[in-house]
Amino acid sequence: MTAADPARDAVLDPARDAVLDAVRTHAAQLTALSHALHDDAEPALQEHRSAARIADLLDSAGFTVTRSLAGLPTALQASYGSGDLVVALCAEYDALPGLGHACGHNVNGAASVGAALGLAAVADRLGLTVRLVGTPAEEDIGGKVLLLDAGVFDDVAVAMMAHAAPDDSVGASSLAVGAWDVAFHGRPAHAALAPWEGVNALDALTVAQTAIGLLRQQLPPGSLVHGVVTHGGGAVNVIPDLARARYEVRAPDLEQLTVVRDRVRACLEAGALAAGARLELEPHGRDFAELRQDPFLTDAYAAAARSLGRAPRSRHGETMASTDMGNVSRLVPSIHPTIGYDTAGAKQHTAEFAAYGTSPGADSAVLDAARALALAAVAAASDPAQRRRLLDAAARRTAREPQRP
Repeated sequence: MTAADPARDAVLDPARDAVLDAVRTHAAQLTALSHALHDDAEPALQEHRSAARIADLLDSAGFTVTRSLAGLPTALQASYGSGDLVVALCAEYDALPGLGHACGHNVNGAASVGAALGLAAVADRLGLTVRLVGTPAEEDIGGKVLLLDAGVFDDVAVAMMAHAAPDDSVGASSLAVGAWDVAFHGRPAHAALAPWEGVNALDALTVAQTAIGLLRQQLPPGSLVHGVVTHGGGAVNVIPDLARARYEVRAPDLEQLTVVRDRVRACLEAGALAAGARLELEPHGRDFAELRQDPFLTDAYAAAARSLGRAPRSRHGETMASTDMGNVSRLVPSIHPTIGYDTAGAKQHTAEFAAYGTSPGADSAVLDAARALALAAVAAASDPAQRRRLLDAAARRTAREPQRP
């Protein structure tokens, strides 16, 4: 953070007060939004009611709203102000099939909406364009990557969100990830009368899974492979002619992801070769890049969180799971801190974690994340050197062909 500057503080202090007042004014709406998202959990690309709730709330607050953004029916954009510094708040709201909001995206989405409302109160004063970007399917195909490709972030100077978690933290990276839908095609036959006439697709998958299990010892540090079988045959007395699975490969960065994925592909090909089956690979969604968090924005968020009575832990040098916010962060200075609340030890992606998503602690997390995100943006907008850095970076990006991660 920069040294004290009386002239800057004369702008900063009233802006902070205005942000806090705005979030306080909308507190009941924000917690109600979080509860509504939680109680009406919609999985990836089916978040129609969730997106509509967010769009309606911001429309009523004076934002200019675009629904079905970039051809994605459950994506949206809501803008306020016309300043040269464009601040994007990324709102997630997709749930996990069968588990509901077991990753806390109801908290994430409501917090970003709250930050947008807080910044709208100071948009004219600080020369901001506040942009809430509703980003579907983070748990699946990666809506943020599709929106990046559509140019939604091309003029953005700052991108921000906070993620629900059992604790507060800042500064972590994430694992790059890519997924395949895998199909082995064989030939059916009677399993007792003429099994030799069949080509067993399930055997191919079994060999591939075994090879992947053995590969794990030789994977580079920080790399992971995991998968599920989604189809293994129909009748027990018929040689399976089709077996399907989905695999994810994770690595510390996109470069290592390419290396590990080549090794996994070889295991899948080995299964097909051993059984005489045909392998079909289809990418599932888009690759997620590793997360790169902006140091100034990270420090500004941490300072804001501490001013609210929180104590975020620094996780510089550590990794979280994976997020499509990583792709955004390779293009735009970004932050993705975690905002914590008591879950009695339950971790994300479990039903136990989801059960705490509308607790008093989760409601406080929505409001504190909204405040801290907005205050971090205020700190950047009111610091001349940081503002210039962010604007210059955005200008360099828009002056040439848009760069995609």
